[in-house]
Amino acid sequence: MEEHVINQKKAQRRKLGNKGFTLIEILIVVMVLGILAMVIVPQITVSTQDAKESTLQTNIVALRNAIELYYHQHNNVYPGFNAVTGAASTTDALSATAFVAQLVKFTGPTGIPYETKALALAAGAAYGPYIKSDLPTNPFNSLNTVVCDFDEASLAVKASSGTAGWKFYPVTGILVANDGAHDTL
Repeated sequence: MEEHVINQKKAQRRKLGNKGFTLIEILIVVMVLGILAMVIVPQITVSTQDAKESTLQTNIVALRNAIELYYHQHNNVYPGFNAVTGAASTTDALSATAFVAQLVKFTGPTGIPYETKALALAAGAAYGPYIKSDLPTNPFNSLNTVVCDFDEASLAVKASSGTAGWKFYPVTGILVANDGAHDTL
């Protein structure tokens, strides 16, 4: 009888011993997962960077197309060159305010922005809006604001500050991403 009890205890120990993983098995699984993570994580990072660059290119093309359409409809004057009053912009800040308003609202022939098409028609013509809601966001700094610069000495673009999503030169019509790294796009 005692031998039968001893055999039962041994059988129970064998069953209990087979229920878990050994330390070596766990270490092997962790090492395999670590190796997989080292291979996969860089691929995800590259994909994220590629997606941001693609989004940036799309947004720049859309903005440049809107700017060119505005330019041709407003007698070869770029948005932001004239203030929201229709007179020439005198500061970069006035230019930036006008740039946004002139692209997202209806405008009359002199570039004055109007809330409705009827008001713009009453002023002589109704152009725009060139962008449906607001300026698109720069995916590298998550900003959709614009900085305008009248002070460029040549057609060469100055380095951006990264304080806004976009940088625009109202005299030349050059638009660049203002995130410090994508001025050449």
